[in-house]
Amino acid sequence: MVQAAARPGGDVGISPADAPLILTAQLPDDLQSWATALRTAHFPPERNYLAAHVTLFHALPGFCEAEVVRHMRQLAREFAPVDARILGIRSLGGGTAIRLESEGMLRLRAMLADHFHGMLTPQDQGGKRLHVTVQNKVSKREALALQGDLAGEVEPQPFRFRGLGLHRYRGGPWDAVSEVNFRGTARA
Repeated sequence: MVQAAARPGGDVGISPADAPLILTAQLPDDLQSWATALRTAHFPPERNYLAAHVTLFHALPGFCEAEVVRHMRQLAREFAPVDARILGIRSLGGGTAIRLESEGMLRLRAMLADHFHGMLTPQDQGGKRLHVTVQNKVSKREALALQGDLAGEVEPQPFRFRGLGLHRYRGGPWDAVSEVNFRGTARA
């Protein structure tokens, strides 16, 4: 689950049909814990109300929830955990991320993007650079300092995405909708 501590001011008055859906790739537990610890240590605390996550889609239409869940379950039945790799650090200008690569996850994302074509926001229509944000909304100087500190700590290493998560955004911490683990045999 991506949701962490509750944040005041979330708009719980948004109906589920209107609230956008966020689809994430699920990190293995050890990597999830490590990345969340980095995020907790370096993300501005007043803005940090989520655990570390890898966003595949930022705003799928809320009215498509059942259809998205159906597709997630189908992908989970068909595919094995998806090969991926940590590459190093990525600058976000006013933030820092862990840079990832996974041709398989990008293929699965492309399948979903093709299915939901015409319903994607401009942000979700373009290509995707996989990453985990561990710092954001800070000065460029602060971001560069963290990137220097993490450069020797974040080593390239393989891992496997364990599944997919779907969340609803209603103005605050994300509401968990569904989570599936890859359990098939096909390689993405």
